[in-house]
Amino acid sequence: MGQGFNHQVFRISDVGGMRTPFYYYDISLLRATLDEVTRLTAGGVMRVHYAVKANFNPRILREIASSGLGADLVSGGEVKAAVEAGFKPQDLAFSGVGKTDWEIRLGLDYGIGCFNVESIPEMEVINELAGEMGVTARVAIRVNPDIDAHTHKYITTGTAANKFGISMDALDDVIDRITTLPHVHLRGLHFHIGSQITQMAPFEMLCDTVNRLQDRYEERGIRFEMINVGGGLGVDYDHPDEHPMADLECYFSTFKRGLRLREGQELHFELGRAIVASCGSLISRVTFVKENRDKKFAILDAGMTDLIRPALYQAHHQVQNLTSTSAVCEPYDVVGPVCESSDVFAHDCLLPLTRRGDLVAIRTAGAYGESMASTYNLRALPGCAFSD
Repeated sequence: MGQGFNHQVFRISDVGGMRTPFYYYDISLLRATLDEVTRLTAGGVMRVHYAVKANFNPRILREIASSGLGADLVSGGEVKAAVEAGFKPQDLAFSGVGKTDWEIRLGLDYGIGCFNVESIPEMEVINELAGEMGVTARVAIRVNPDIDAHTHKYITTGTAANKFGISMDALDDVIDRITTLPHVHLRGLHFHIGSQITQMAPFEMLCDTVNRLQDRYEERGIRFEMINVGGGLGVDYDHPDEHPMADLECYFSTFKRGLRLREGQELHFELGRAIVASCGSLISRVTFVKENRDKKFAILDAGMTDLIRPALYQAHHQVQNLTSTSAVCEPYDVVGPVCESSDVFAHDCLLPLTRRGDLVAIRTAGAYGESMASTYNLRALPGCAFSD
């Protein structure tokens, strides 16, 4: 299986008294992915920031920080967690449309590398707070390029209908305004067009947009020290063992070929899912097998409170029965115990004969799994385990 999932790790006798559900993280796969990111971005021009919202488990954060990556953050809590995990403040980028005053002050106090700003009012507040603290805030303008990444509507971020970023037709006014603010230093432009993008065409369109903008502003004598193209690279949820890593080489090559960077200019990325999704699996036990007419339900002790992506995005995760040795396979609806009809992990999932007590893995759950878990129905948060 190469870097794929090791089924033998999760025999019932091996986990002993560990309570399910819990997240299992393959640290060796995470390290291999980080090594690949480092290899493909070597040379000094490209900088990768890990999107902490994907997974902020402290062990995961420490591993990523130790690899030398920066961090992309969307809250004051994430700023604190990143610094505590060992990320360097100068390698932190703070995104988000609704930063509060205390969060901005926190970033200024740490001396973070960049605020990705999304409106003139936000820039004015950052300037005011930086002036009060006697510092200069480094910022990048988040531009909404109106590019449809053709992904789920809840994770599309770069079209004119989305709340994120500053529209292209307002960009001139924003740049003119920011040059008048004495406590703000404009570092560059920031973009992000969506998540779980597996085709390179949207990224190629983004390259064309960035090139046109850079040409236009150079004519006005404005040059940017950095361009941040965000993240959004998807992973293979259907075949996690065959493709344990995202297509990082194709992704980075697309920007190397498509962008016309200026001399001395840095290119920044914000990858989350592509780094951590494949290394995580949600491990659960079958509580009951129930039949209704022609339908069989495998009812798990994990639910949408532990992994909300299938309920929220209609997302697909491969489900595997780790303990059944039956050669007979049957279709099951794999569901959780939460009192919501949307608490379903998979419909008509073909599994070997499944019984009460069987151990099940829900694969490729390392991104937006544990980080989005809740205590709805007063359910306990899932635990976690690690394997090197």
